[in-house]
Amino acid sequence: MLRLCRLMFAISLLLTVATPLWAAAEQEEAIPPGTVINMQNWQQYQKYMTYSMKVLFEGKYIWKFPPDFQLVVGPTKHYPMGSQPYVEATRKYAGQVKIVSLPDGGHNITNYVAGMPFPDPSGSLKGWQILVDDWFAYQPYLLCIAPLGQYHFVDRFHHVTYESFLFMERRVGHIADDDQPLYDPKAPGEDFVSMGQIMSPEQARYTAVLTIYYLDLSKPEDTFLFIPALRRSLRLSSAARCSPLFGSDVTYDDARHGAFNGNITRFDADYLGDKAVLMMPEYDAAGAQKVENFYTPLFFPRPNLGKWQVRDSWVLNVHRIPSQAQGYCYGKRVLYVDKEVYQSQWADLYDENGKFWKVDFDPQDITPVPGEGAYWTNNGVGGFWDVQNAHLSSVMLPTLANTDCKNVNGEDFTDLGRWGSVASLSQIMR
Repeated sequence: MLRLCRLMFAISLLLTVATPLWAAAEQEEAIPPGTVINMQNWQQYQKYMTYSMKVLFEGKYIWKFPPDFQLVVGPTKHYPMGSQPYVEATRKYAGQVKIVSLPDGGHNITNYVAGMPFPDPSGSLKGWQILVDDWFAYQPYLLCIAPLGQYHFVDRFHHVTYESFLFMERRVGHIADDDQPLYDPKAPGEDFVSMGQIMSPEQARYTAVLTIYYLDLSKPEDTFLFIPALRRSLRLSSAARCSPLFGSDVTYDDARHGAFNGNITRFDADYLGDKAVLMMPEYDAAGAQKVENFYTPLFFPRPNLGKWQVRDSWVLNVHRIPSQAQGYCYGKRVLYVDKEVYQSQWADLYDENGKFWKVDFDPQDITPVPGEGAYWTNNGVGGFWDVQNAHLSSVMLPTLANTDCKNVNGEDFTDLGRWGSVASLSQIMR
């Protein structure tokens, strides 16, 4: 009995002392706020970097950080997963979401209404659940560009060309935002629509792309391309998801928040583990529209735009299911999904032979949402660095949300008939 008492005392002492020591050790591993990471000391912080970031530091390819590169680390902040209606929808509906297996080896979900489908991902399909969360992560029901988005294209000789465009994204199904109905009656059967229109250069002006995603996720999305010379639109094949968007290094499966725009029924995701990752969730959105605030010709943000944070993340290997993998451009997409907002700011993109191909840096910003607050969502800047073909595409995307899109340079992005429907394409050149 005496030995047992001594043993119990030792265990209790271990629990009371060891836990604070463990927590203190973990705290010491975090990067202290104010730390400046540069080309001289980056290796001691590489455990917090994605593979893509390390590639840019290592300088093995044409795209690399310059000798004077530096970033400043700030304190790690906490962010809500979305607006209050989105959080309430998550609490109300998440418990009823179920996963169903499809005949081709993919998966789908049933009973999903709104909010985050899997707020506590777990089990053998944890990776795929996180991918679904990334897809349905919060963004306002309407995002639009004010006044114009900008693409900067840079080739191997550092020649820079430009492209400006209008762009909007709108959730028309599974809505949990700003007193909107769960399903927009003007878009029956649809889940999400996006539309972009080139404004310059003049030879490409009025070229537009509209993509419609459906409530039935197993139904392929529809993409329509408006060609000004023909004054009509063409329906693209659902197999053309690797096509470049507006001639950029961005494909149709890339262009969305969370660094992923593929149909989740055609993809699987392996959960690779947890990792603390350097991300930049807050920055000067107005300053992000000025070229001088970037390292050129790399078009990577300078320190004056914002501080970086060490964010707890899930790491996923996202790839097409075997039955649909043949001929697809990406062999895998490694995502680093933030555990608070369920979105990824980074993606490591590999070709179908498993060779590293592109850096995808997609830093969403904190966007004001009328009547609700400010939330982490699709906004600001981003870049794709193609290391195999020595080409890059940098995008500047200043966005407004919901009713703020009512009148933007004369455009009413809240008008679904003009922005977001097939009929809208016929109105472009009127």
